[in-house]
Amino acid sequence: MRLLRKALAFSTLAATLSAGLAFAEDHYVRHDEWKKGAKIRHEDWDRGEKVDYRHYHLQEPPRGYEWRRVDGNYVLAAAATGVIATAIVASTIH
Repeated sequence: MRLLRKALAFSTLAATLSAGLAFAEDHYVRHDEWKKGAKIRHEDWDRGEKVDYRHYHLQEPPRGYEWRRVDGNYVLAAAATGVIATAIVASTIH
């Protein structure tokens, strides 16, 4: 019985922690500075996740640009310079 309680407690803890991590990845942070023509900081760009524009029904990026999901936003920027073409709040896509 004691082993069963430990197993149940461990599985509950694991489920809670994994749900917390999923929530943390989907959080939204407002970035008023992310406007067309502005530059996204290198640190923000690097921690962003590259996304498939087709999956999220986003416009096809021009050559040299890519979509990244950063802080609950989709950002289309030049991969080499970080110049932003478009920034969209992720909740408006889903």
